[in-house]
Amino acid sequence: MPSMNENTRPPAPSAAMPAGARKGGRPWVDYGHEARVIRNPALRGLFIALGWLCVASGAIGVVVPGWPTTIWIILATYFFARSSPRFYNWVMNHRVFGPLIRDWRDGKGMTARAKAVAVTTIILTIGISIAVIPVVWVKALLLAIMVILCTYLLRLPTKPAEVPA
Repeated sequence: MPSMNENTRPPAPSAAMPAGARKGGRPWVDYGHEARVIRNPALRGLFIALGWLCVASGAIGVVVPGWPTTIWIILATYFFARSSPRFYNWVMNHRVFGPLIRDWRDGKGMTARAKAVAVTTIILTIGISIAVIPVVWVKALLLAIMVILCTYLLRLPTKPAEVPA
């Protein structure tokens, strides 16, 4: 086994960064006490698999316009809260997904920019679908879905935009 020298040693903890802190300044918080893990191991395994499927679907939404992100991460959080305190902590402390869940859970809503992007994307994607689909009842259903989604999003509280430090 090679000896550890200065090049192979892991970096020492920074004196400027307190224990539990992470890059970006937000400390890691243990949300494990909130998890209500079910006892059935088969169901717990299914919930873990469904949670990761939802995380993957949410990750797709980060890069694909028109594909939702928040709802998939909310579902993943639900499944992880019922199956794994470790994965529940991971999603709640995630630098991208964590704020979505914490803000939704705390009733803080969405930023005006996020609302504008979401509503515009919904109107464009469903509007294009309505334009190309020839079946009238499908058009009416899509229009109703569009109105319900936009109404829901616009009625959520508007969170003030965070100013970078």
